[in-house]
Amino acid sequence: MDARKQIGLQGEKEAASFLRQRGYKIIDHRARILNGDIDIIALDNRTVVFVEVRSRTSTKHGHPVETIDSRKKRRIISLANAYIKQNQLKNCSYRIDVVTVLFEKSDSRQKIWWLWRFKKRPIIEHFQNAFESDA
Repeated sequence: MDARKQIGLQGEKEAASFLRQRGYKIIDHRARILNGDIDIIALDNRTVVFVEVRSRTSTKHGHPVETIDSRKKRRIISLANAYIKQNQLKNCSYRIDVVTVLFEKSDSRQKIWWLWRFKKRPIIEHFQNAFESDA
C-alpha cells in the first residue's frame, strides 16, 4: 500500500476516534454507494452526519480543507443523497461535515513507518455543516 493511502486510512481512523470521543456514534465507515464511498457516516444525537476526512502531513500546499473543490463537494453531496434514498432516511435530519487530520512526520529516516512512529498526536479539526446538500 502506498504512503498516501496509508495516511488516508490512518486519518479516517483518527477522525472516527475523535468523533466517538465527542459522543458521535459511527454507523458506517467507507460506505460504498454509487461509484464512490463516504468516509464516515455517524449519528450526532438524531442527526445523520456524512463526514469527509482530509488527511495531510503538511500545510505546504494549503490547509487540508482547501483541497475540497466544487467538483468534490458535488460528489460528496451526490453520494450523501444516494445514501439517504437507499436507506430511506428522507425524514431524518442530516448534514455534511469535514474532519481534517494533520500528521507531523517523525525524525525517523524510515519514511514508510513514520505514520506509526509519530511522537505527537495529529492535529484534528472538525467543520460542522461544511457545505449544504440539496436533498
